[in-house]
Amino acid sequence: MFVRAQPRLVFYELGSCPWLQQLWIRYRETMMNNAANPIPNGVRAIAALFALCGIYLGILGALMLVRPGTVSMSAGAPLLFGLQLAGPYMFLLMAVVGGGVAWGLVELNNIARHAALLIAITGIVMLVPSVSAATVMVQPKALAFGGVGIIVRVIVAWFLSRREIADQFKAPPTT
Repeated sequence: MFVRAQPRLVFYELGSCPWLQQLWIRYRETMMNNAANPIPNGVRAIAALFALCGIYLGILGALMLVRPGTVSMSAGAPLLFGLQLAGPYMFLLMAVVGGGVAWGLVELNNIARHAALLIAITGIVMLVPSVSAATVMVQPKALAFGGVGIIVRVIVAWFLSRREIADQFKAPPTT
């Protein structure tokens, strides 16, 4: 009486639209490298993002230590979400964390992938109140910056949680 339904992968079935199939093939080729270089380009981009944030925080922290008062602590507010009040050492500590995550992503370390996911999701959660406040108070600039911050973090979390990307990360060696 009942017919058993077969599961379908909707994302991979593109129908008979040839330009959409070409676009999908180009997307897949862009996102994944050949066998000679196994690090996906998206992981490289995310590692570069973490490295740039780490370099930025490191420069700010070093400037605060070398010449106090030249840089305001609020310069790190978009990345530190209140931790900037702890002073220049927090800037340097977060720079080391960002650099470590970037290095781990380049090395395809699964723990670094999980750390990057945790950082991205925490950033999304921390940006929600500021975006809500900007919406209520009709502040387009704050809404745009907060919205872009959420979008970037969602893209990072989405990309690192995809199965084909997660499968390329090696488990830490057990001894």
